[in-house]
Amino acid sequence: MPIYAYKCESCGLAKDVLQKISDPVLTDCPACGQATFKKQLTAAGFQLKGSGWYETDFKGGSGTCAAPAAGASDGAACAACPAASTAT
Repeated sequence: MPIYAYKCESCGLAKDVLQKISDPVLTDCPACGQATFKKQLTAAGFQLKGSGWYETDFKGGSGTCAAPAAGASDGAACAACPAASTAT
């Protein structure tokens, strides 16, 4: 069953609720009783398990670089990036 995030627009109560997909959307806040309890848009969380492409290619993260090297204004990759070792 999915977990949905709700937040009351009146009192600010934020709550995660375990619901079936077929369950109706909650509208009444459990704290203040107002009909301003709204479902929030959240990212789905998941975890990859077992062996696969993500484990051999992307797990660990020591060989990647998210930012250019310090002082490199031309967007050059840092020394740890694979692009830095293959650039000519």
